[in-house]
Amino acid sequence: MRIRKKRHLEERLSAVKDYLIVPERDIPNVLEAVKDKRYFNFKEIFGNDNPVEMEIGCGKGGFIIQKAIENPNVNFLAVELLQNIVVMACESAKEKNLTNVKFVNSGAEYLPRYIPDGSMRNIYLNFSPPFPQDGYEGRRLTSDRFVTAYKNYLSDGGAVYQKTDDVPFFEYSFGKFLQFGFDVKVVSDQIEKGEIKNIETEYEKKFHAIGIRTNALIATKKPN
Repeated sequence: MRIRKKRHLEERLSAVKDYLIVPERDIPNVLEAVKDKRYFNFKEIFGNDNPVEMEIGCGKGGFIIQKAIENPNVNFLAVELLQNIVVMACESAKEKNLTNVKFVNSGAEYLPRYIPDGSMRNIYLNFSPPFPQDGYEGRRLTSDRFVTAYKNYLSDGGAVYQKTDDVPFFEYSFGKFLQFGFDVKVVSDQIEKGEIKNIETEYEKKFHAIGIRTNALIATKKPN
């Protein structure tokens, strides 16, 4: 389904330019683009040397904004492909006058061009599309190319935190993280029991309201 462009989108994007990073799109071909490194300088972006964490597929930003509020000494990078959506996340961050969160308007497949190896403390994947159709495996955010990238982005001991309502996708992801040498722990029960602090996403709130369970895991990068 095509998403209709929001009214006054360009003006709204301009109004939140301090929160929005729009990477260069000079090389449309992904395979060629990721070879031409244009790494982000996080000290320049955030103005400090605080650790950086990233959410891929942030939607309207509810999760990452709450993380930024609760963790003022951590910098947060949130990635969202759709301009119609990311502009709302930027507006929310601006309204709260946050200084430790930035939004990247890009597809996840281009991130190896911009994210330096070892630069992320944690990565969050919240209710990513499961792409169950035949032939769509490569689009899953836990397919081989993405898990390989996460392993590169993370510092030793850093982790990928994944939540999803889709059980087959969850099982697939669990297997992929194991395959690529992560320590993987299922934490669904701990979240339900309140043993692990959980910031609910927009989707998660809707799912819980109708009794759909959150499946959650933590995949930790082992030290080299």
